[in-house]
Amino acid sequence: MSESLVVNEIYLSLQGESTFAGLPCIFIRLTACNLRCSYCDTAYAFTEGKRRSLEEIVAEVEKLAKRFQGEGFKFQKLPLVELTGGEPLLQPNSLPLMKRLCDTGFTVLLETSGALDIAPVDGRVRRIMDLKCPSSGEVGRNCWANLKHLKATDEIKFVIGTVQDYEWAKAQIAEHNLATLCPLLCSWITPLQPHQQDKVLKPVPAGQTPITRLDLVERIIADALPVRFQLQMHKIVWAPDQRGV
Repeated sequence: MSESLVVNEIYLSLQGESTFAGLPCIFIRLTACNLRCSYCDTAYAFTEGKRRSLEEIVAEVEKLAKRFQGEGFKFQKLPLVELTGGEPLLQPNSLPLMKRLCDTGFTVLLETSGALDIAPVDGRVRRIMDLKCPSSGEVGRNCWANLKHLKATDEIKFVIGTVQDYEWAKAQIAEHNLATLCPLLCSWITPLQPHQQDKVLKPVPAGQTPITRLDLVERIIADALPVRFQLQMHKIVWAPDQRGV
């Protein structure tokens, strides 16, 4: 049987976060995640999905990318292709898929939680790795050994929803000298209230103080923190709960 993956959805949209924000991107959302972050907005990907061969996945990506690759077209490097989830690295066949996509000539991004080993990922892939902050409820799952594998082409993302998240992120940046490793991202969110959360997600730990986007920006400037502030662009352009965008 050929190599395969359980895929939740594949679609063409705009990259909503990272240093690639705003660029056309084909998203391959894989099924399953080993974390239950309080702010997760793709809980539907925990279980929903269909098994597809790597050949089928690559063929669909190439079909979606064709409009950018016409004769005389100047943007052969677009669209980007991103593996996301869920957690892509839970499925071992995500590794050969990323290799095939790189071999085909795509710029490949990997959105990963930082809770699994990133070392086996093809060196051409640009890894966007979370460091889970306190309000996620999953701060204890960070795999700190991953830091030694990061390259200048990778990115570290902090999802910031509370004052405690910001202070924690600032401390990690200083303690681990993270700014020397790769670009750092601070992605602002509004923490979900208990009545808004899916029952499968972890609650925001007690004692957390929500932070506004203005407060976050002002703290970054005041502290001269070497990070890129970002909003989740796709949630501004489209409805926050809309799929396939």
